[in-house]
Amino acid sequence: MHLSTVLSRAPAGLNAPLVRVEVHLGAGLPAFFLVGLPEAVVRESRERVRSALLTAGFAFPTGRLTVNLSPADLPKEGGRFDLPMAVGILAASQQLPPDALEGREFYGELALNGELRQTPKLVPALLAGCRDGRELILPAANALEAGLIGTPNIKLADDLTQVCDALKGRAMLRIAQVPAALEPRPPPPDLADVRGQFAAKRALEIAAAGGHGLLMIGPPGAGKTLLAQRLPGLLPPLDRSDALEVASMESAAGRRPSLGGGRPFRSPQHTATMAALIGGGALRPGELSLANLGVLFLDELPEFARNALEALREPLESGVVVLARAKRSYDFPARFQLIAAMNPCPCGYAGDARGRCRCTAEQVARYRNRLSGPLIDRIDIHIELLPLPVEHLLADKPAAVETSATVAARVAAAHEVQLNRQGTLNSRLTPADMTRFCPLGRDSRVLIGTAISRLGLSARAYHRIVRLARTCADLAGEQSIRRIDVSEAVQLRALDRPIC
Repeated sequence: MHLSTVLSRAPAGLNAPLVRVEVHLGAGLPAFFLVGLPEAVVRESRERVRSALLTAGFAFPTGRLTVNLSPADLPKEGGRFDLPMAVGILAASQQLPPDALEGREFYGELALNGELRQTPKLVPALLAGCRDGRELILPAANALEAGLIGTPNIKLADDLTQVCDALKGRAMLRIAQVPAALEPRPPPPDLADVRGQFAAKRALEIAAAGGHGLLMIGPPGAGKTLLAQRLPGLLPPLDRSDALEVASMESAAGRRPSLGGGRPFRSPQHTATMAALIGGGALRPGELSLANLGVLFLDELPEFARNALEALREPLESGVVVLARAKRSYDFPARFQLIAAMNPCPCGYAGDARGRCRCTAEQVARYRNRLSGPLIDRIDIHIELLPLPVEHLLADKPAAVETSATVAARVAAAHEVQLNRQGTLNSRLTPADMTRFCPLGRDSRVLIGTAISRLGLSARAYHRIVRLARTCADLAGEQSIRRIDVSEAVQLRALDRPIC
């Protein structure tokens, strides 16, 4: 009787719980049993492992073979357990020294010829393994994921034979490095490409400076999508810790992590379901979580399903998506910046000077009512865009155009002021934080009190206005909130007043 234990990790959202692959080889008729709540792909590992061992020149044991994936109540998915099973079988049959498995974790799907193939969802497991100080052995095809971590204890192998030679001390596995051929994300488009719409550009800058949500209301072709696409270029690049969090999220969703430290920009179509937005199915992250630390752009906002829009409410407040099922629940971060766009009416031309709009008041009201009051309340900025004047469109060289780099410098300075003062962006201030960091003078209190009385603002809308005013003051380099900052903040909430 022989027993071996190999360490690996299971994919579980952004977590990677440790899995012990226990291999027992005993007397009896030849049999191969796999237990420990394996899914179909894992159960099929028996045939892949058997063929890989034989093709690589190893002897497959002829006794009663039992492989247990512990803990038994944790679902196991994917082909990552092929390599741990193979080395565990070799150790249990004394073809590998058992002590060579200590202090190591193994990942990788095996081909029938023993080649190690790319394995998805590895970044969370690699981060957890590095925190525990173990050596991690994985396929060379996962060099990108391994290189993102950037630690020397991650080793790459092309096939099973290389792994076994390294465990026997006959060879050295290479250390992971980011392949030089892979390029970072291309730079985002420049704000200077957008003609006119100076008020909207100012609103976009304020949104970037304080991390505020933004809803743009305007006719087709006014530049809503162009403006939204330029927001990532105004935001500071991610630091290493945040870049790894974004890479972990992409990996947990089964995507290949991207390079360059750029902010995510997700733009799901309006036909996206609630599960696609918040996540679901096999407890995978949705678009909200994939936009974490970046931008989520929802074009044609009223065209989204009502339940999908209402699912945005809690993540906008908490920055977390909780996927709960009968047996499991996972928390996914969703600290995204929401940018949304909509038309003023079903045809899109309400208020057009040439009278192109034929929508009735009832149709307009029904269109607007697709967005609930609680959802609108949670979006900091709502602005109206007018059609682009002909002179702006036909001008050879637009006057007084700022580039994204110029605006991004002001945004970065405002971010630094906020982080030094309160440790977070203004959009994330709690009511207690606002009392401390957003005091209002007498003139500002009178102005905001008048706005509350005339517009019937909620307490949440009041807090949004104060946070916006704080951001306006930070962009202006002011220590305290001025009356003009409060006035601008009130003007930035168009849906708090009737739209003509």
